[in-house]
Amino acid sequence: MKHKRLNRDGWGFQYYPYYQMRVDDEIFHGMVCVIRLTDGEENYWETPKAGRIQVTGGGMTWMQLIQDDHKHVMTVMFFPDGKHDEERYNYPVPADVRYQPSIWYVDVTEGIEYDDDGIAVYIDKYLDVIFTPEGDVKVDDRDELDAAYSSGELSGGQYESALSECDWILKKYCEDISKTDAWCAGIRKLVEERIAQGEPIKVCRDITNGNI
Repeated sequence: MKHKRLNRDGWGFQYYPYYQMRVDDEIFHGMVCVIRLTDGEENYWETPKAGRIQVTGGGMTWMQLIQDDHKHVMTVMFFPDGKHDEERYNYPVPADVRYQPSIWYVDVTEGIEYDDDGIAVYIDKYLDVIFTPEGDVKVDDRDELDAAYSSGELSGGQYESALSECDWILKKYCEDISKTDAWCAGIRKLVEERIAQGEPIKVCRDITNGNI
């Protein structure tokens, strides 16, 4: 299983402002990690209902949620604040016009750990759930999960745990996507308030060239 840092250095995001904070509120208990895409190339995916989906580009914000007592990381890829792509003709009315999701990407995980810089790292367990405000829902990489189980990389318990977590994600987040949107908007509001009040950017050696 791959270990992936939540500053998403595999995407080249380590040079963008990255925040990592603990949130304990009635709507959410866990870790929230935020990446500000201040610039960069626009990249798109295609989905049946929403069409062309923007996932990176200047002005976007990625908010990553790691709930206590669950084994997944939800990444909400928000459009630049206050707008969505005009090509999204069937885009629904958002819960909060300031925070409009382009797509949700949920990684099923084995767990969370922290590297020497204190950057949160998730252990990727192959299975993913992807959904959009327009109602696209897709379970991805089931073949990789099955292959890992067949090869002995995953035990039977780990395999069944991944499937159970996937089922929970589909029921909790995808049966009422508008409710999920409202929940994420509420968390984003809390996080933005923290940042406005001086929440520090989380640094690592990638940014400081080892001088920390």
